Amino acid sequence: MSDIEKVSLWAIVNGKVHEDLIDPRLLLSDYLRNHLGLTGTHVGCEHGVCGACTILVDGASTRSCLMLAIQANGLEINTVESLGSPEHLNPLQKAFNEHHGLQCGFCTPGMLMTATEMLQKYPLKTDEEIRGLLSGNLCRCTGYQGIVDAVRECARMRDSGAITIKDISPRAEDSL
Repeated sequence: MSDIEKVSLWAIVNGKVHEDLIDPRLLLSDYLRNHLGLTGTHVGCEHGVCGACTILVDGASTRSCLMLAIQANGLEINTVESLGSPEHLNPLQKAFNEHHGLQCGFCTPGMLMTATEMLQKYPLKTDEEIRGLLSGNLCRCTGYQGIVDAVRECARMRDSGAITIKDISPRAEDSL
């Protein structure tokens, strides 16, 4: 049994307020997966290199394996579960599917969360720009071309007005 005193954590996760007493050494990735059951956040290298655990913290892509859960106190967290559901994929998820941007699926949640931030913040006019912004997320299966194609399609749809930033933004659990 641990003698370490628990600390209070209050955070908004996928639009829902969570209050918990946690071990101060608990990683955010472990809190999401083990305490909240949000297993879409994958844990690969546990060193921040692979990007599989990427989530959005106050809108910025963040490696959840490098952040203590208590560091998210008072912040808004979005995981891949906030993007859509199997019955109602958001446009980015649909594009990944249509362009074969996933194979084994292990990197997909982190790629989707990184691409969500990219589409919200950057023009994404060239494949080189897309590849550069995705370079912190490793994929061993796809060769990246399908992923780049999916992000490029969403950027074009965004720029043409066919979709809005809201269409590809995280949503609260109850709106999925």
